[in-house]
Amino acid sequence: MYILTIDAGTTNTRVTLWHKDQPQSIAVREVGVRDTATDGHNSKLKIAIKDAITEVLAGKRLTLENISQIIATGMITSNVGLVEVPHLIAPVGIEELARGIVAYRFPEIIDKEILFVPGVKNHADVRTLEDKESMDIMRGEEVEVVGLIERLNLAGPAVVILPGSHSKFISLDKNNKITGCVTSLAGELISLITKGSILASSLSSSFAKELDKELLIQGFEAGTRYGLTRGSFMVRILDRFTELTDNQKANFLLGVILSDDLKALKNSTAIKVSSDSLIIIAGKEILKDALEVVILEDGFFKNIRKASKEEANHLAGFGALCVSKRSLKEMQP
Repeated sequence: MYILTIDAGTTNTRVTLWHKDQPQSIAVREVGVRDTATDGHNSKLKIAIKDAITEVLAGKRLTLENISQIIATGMITSNVGLVEVPHLIAPVGIEELARGIVAYRFPEIIDKEILFVPGVKNHADVRTLEDKESMDIMRGEEVEVVGLIERLNLAGPAVVILPGSHSKFISLDKNNKITGCVTSLAGELISLITKGSILASSLSSSFAKELDKELLIQGFEAGTRYGLTRGSFMVRILDRFTELTDNQKANFLLGVILSDDLKALKNSTAIKVSSDSLIIIAGKEILKDALEVVILEDGFFKNIRKASKEEANHLAGFGALCVSKRSLKEMQP
């Protein structure tokens, strides 16, 4: 039998067909919960999920009878997704996630029960403005962490870094339970600066395509010393007074942004880190490599492990499978 996983984010939705823990077919739609927030209803999201499921099944000449489970993760469980599932309160491990799964039917999408994995929030409440930094939330990254724990045979405590549109820094205790997270707008900010600011012309609206260690470190040092806004504007200075390529300038900007992320991680009250903390980095290759470079350059953290491309591939879906398996065990007498 086959399993379907649905991973819905802010801007994209991915449906993956699995067989014996291996991805067989993938369909992606450029529709996410941002469309629901903008439109005021989730019709586009429902249509996108239905179309993607139809595509992966047709590609393998399968029918609904061949599917044993459908598991959904990510922003699909938010108030702008398909159904809002309350966050679990940290500490949360695979057992708590398994017990927190809820099932709903959406006949307009598919005539089969969909299992929704809840997100996680820090064990803190924002009672005053002074408390705000200790609070954070995640939807989707919790299953990615479960997938990493399984693939890396990871033993906490550790801090998992998942760079992206909204980068996450997630702490694990010695029992591999999520104890909290810190979120930044790193990826989204890079996109906004690269495409929607005066720096767009300096960068030809393009992101870093290949790692340039020298310019990345220069950007990191500029961000650390002069701050995010001044460091970012230096990209325009470099454009006007040097012959650097767009890729070099994009690496400089990436270094500036990552300097701010590292500052947030080291100073956060949401999670506790020390120079001895094991740092696990996953995510897209260039972001993963860039983070390793700047963390080593900073010198505060001494114990760093970077997940390989294979170890970080299809993490959300694989983690969802792990949670589902544990849920089945929980249900056994």
